[in-house]
Amino acid sequence: MSERGVSIHPKATVHPDARLEPGIQIGPYAFIGGQVSIAKNSVIDAHVYITGKTEIGAGCRFSPFSVIGTAPQDLAYEGEETRIKIGTNNLFREFVTIHRGTVKGRGETVIGDNNYFMAYSHVGHDCIVGNEAVLTNGATLGGHVEVDDFSYISAFSGIHQFCRVGKYAFIGGYSVITQDVLPFCRVAGGRPPLLYGLNAIGLRRKGFSRERIKALKDIFKIIFYSDLNTSQALERIEKKFPPGEDRDEILCFIRESKRGIIKKASETWDEDLV
Repeated sequence: MSERGVSIHPKATVHPDARLEPGIQIGPYAFIGGQVSIAKNSVIDAHVYITGKTEIGAGCRFSPFSVIGTAPQDLAYEGEETRIKIGTNNLFREFVTIHRGTVKGRGETVIGDNNYFMAYSHVGHDCIVGNEAVLTNGATLGGHVEVDDFSYISAFSGIHQFCRVGKYAFIGGYSVITQDVLPFCRVAGGRPPLLYGLNAIGLRRKGFSRERIKALKDIFKIIFYSDLNTSQALERIEKKFPPGEDRDEILCFIRESKRGIIKKASETWDEDLV
């Protein structure tokens, strides 16, 4: 069945108040609620459930049994109207769950552009996910988590509420993250999670030059291998390195951290770093 350039399978359930742009495909047994807005060329596969005040950008794809926009898993939630805002070209695989925000949080869960959510990954209420991040199978974000651009969260890792994952960070599988993860680094494990140096392979794949990676390594040496406390290390970095995108990203991230950063290094620290 086609209406206004939207292809809707006869066995799908679409509320008449749902706002659908041309080029959308909706498969059998999918459910689209009345407050849902979906932009052009998105694909809603069979058995997808989208509800609540949910805004979805163009070119997104939802695989079977993904559930988007349901109530937050928060005991204090009493049915207040909150929402989800999803950007463009995101891919949600099977059984992904994304919950809307809470009034005691920011009131919305926000997802940027070009992200990949693999099967069974979960984004809790009031989270912010940037652009081009990857959550692999079973990765879980507690409420109020922030995941910055280009981050990679491996299978079955859990991120504690109110933690932040910095840009270009890599989190290994089955990790338990209870503090903030610095940009550009690798972290894995649990109780406690350990730092495994710079995410050099990931940075090279993203086009970072040797000089840029070398500067990041030198900054990390000051933070983790000098005898300076955190405040002293930041002061030295400011004096030694000129202002720049990467330097400033690290400095601001540390200074704005609310839960503290993961600093305990593994004995198998990246050999290139020292």
